Amino acid sequence: MSEVMIHPSAFVDAGAQVGAGTKVWHFCHVMPGAVIGTHCSLGQNVVVMNGVRLGTNVKVQNNVSIYEGVEIEDDVFCGPSMVFTNVINPRSAVSRKHEYRRTLVRRGASIGANATIVCGVVIGQFAFIGAGAVVTKDVPDHALMIGVPAKRTGWVCECGVKLVDEAMQLSCPECGKAYARRGEKVTLIAEGGR
Repeated sequence: MSEVMIHPSAFVDAGAQVGAGTKVWHFCHVMPGAVIGTHCSLGQNVVVMNGVRLGTNVKVQNNVSIYEGVEIEDDVFCGPSMVFTNVINPRSAVSRKHEYRRTLVRRGASIGANATIVCGVVIGQFAFIGAGAVVTKDVPDHALMIGVPAKRTGWVCECGVKLVDEAMQLSCPECGKAYARRGEKVTLIAEGGR
């Protein structure tokens, strides 16, 4: 079983759960009630709030705060300084803790540097959120999202490469996997042979 590595400058509060093989780097804070899976990596200056759940093999780059209400499934990548929110209309003088909205990042998704995820959305499996994008609504599986607000501009393979669109079928030029597309739904139909 792999050891958990916690840098001496990091704080992991009593009541937090950190899985085997996980690395918690400089100046991180993992709060009580947070659950972090195995083989994760929390880069410098990451905060994981109470009640947050991270799956297995989640990579969180520097300067990311994961607020209460966020759940991240297995194999997700969170780029440097990307932002999660948990309240739609925050005010300093008005407590809205009872209004936290759940945000779910599904398995295999990637969120680029400086992207913002507005609370209450689901980011689909293997979706790719471009750097600096602002996500304001649910994202389909395999969607490539860029811009402010984020719009779908293509589809992405499980391996992270943009898919080639060929009349209702998508294919990966890198690994050879093939996908069927019906509207905004993309499903794997053939494993790659490359």
